[in-house]
Amino acid sequence: MGETLQIVKKALRIATDAFNDELELLITACHKDLGIAGVDSCLKGDDELIKVAVIAFCKWRFGEPDNAEQMQKLYEMQKAQLMVAHDYTDYGGDI
Repeated sequence: MGETLQIVKKALRIATDAFNDELELLITACHKDLGIAGVDSCLKGDDELIKVAVIAFCKWRFGEPDNAEQMQKLYEMQKAQLMVAHDYTDYGGDI
């Protein structure tokens, strides 16, 4: 999770390690949420679209951002896109 944590911290403009535990929790929660939606858990850290979804999730849920509603919509849109993309699902075949 180290690389993803560093990407999220950079996206949130955080230089300190003081929030690492909270951010790691949010990253894990995002991966679990994507998993519940059927997105393949094997793609967690290596895929750019997954990373974008994780960043949006963390920007939505971390602190009290002014643009929380916008980040929630961005995350939900990214999740919906991943859910219908054949290469990103656990379904193992055509739907």
